[in-house]
Amino acid sequence: MEEYVARHLDEPEAFFMWQVEPSVIFGRNQVAENEVNVAYCLEHGIKVYRRKSGGGCVYADMDNVMLSYVSDGDSVGVTFNRFVQMILLVLRKMGIEATGTAHNDIMISDKKVCGTAFYQLPGRSIVHSTLLYDTNMEHMLNAITPSTDKLQKKGIQSVRQRITLLKNHTQLTLEEVKILIRDTLCIGERMLTSAEVAETEAMEENYLRKDFINLIL
Repeated sequence: MEEYVARHLDEPEAFFMWQVEPSVIFGRNQVAENEVNVAYCLEHGIKVYRRKSGGGCVYADMDNVMLSYVSDGDSVGVTFNRFVQMILLVLRKMGIEATGTAHNDIMISDKKVCGTAFYQLPGRSIVHSTLLYDTNMEHMLNAITPSTDKLQKKGIQSVRQRITLLKNHTQLTLEEVKILIRDTLCIGERMLTSAEVAETEAMEENYLRKDFINLIL
């Protein structure tokens, strides 16, 4: 849908939220087998996808929310800064002091709550992120690390020390957070027609091709 909006809709800015069943989503330049614990994902019914943006491998499920921002322009820095400021505004409305980093992560104190990635089409920029309201920590720790040795080296405790869950900083439920995001960042809505949905679904097939995902199952 991000790509469809960027290529075919004429709104100068568009923002939407989405959620997924348990999934691992890795970057365009990553070697899947180096990032994904394929056996674990198969055993636990976790889907595996490749995205067109760069950046690292993430685990996502229905306990967090994915954010997508499409805008005119070719400046990576300007688009990233615009998006990060949007999310910081939402967090400030929740009474949470957060900061953006040079890597365009969003931190509460020294812990990451939201990571971002970027890709570009002619004249259009796309930023998307995973806002970590809550998650299945066991899946997160195991699904994106193929090597037991690597997992032990990093250590579960160290991973938990680097990230934080938004639910630990607010009394709002995830649904209430989504409402606040929408009320803060959106001034209207654009519903896709049935024909546009069909075109989006046709575009989706390219993302599901085995040669695009390039993962040995």
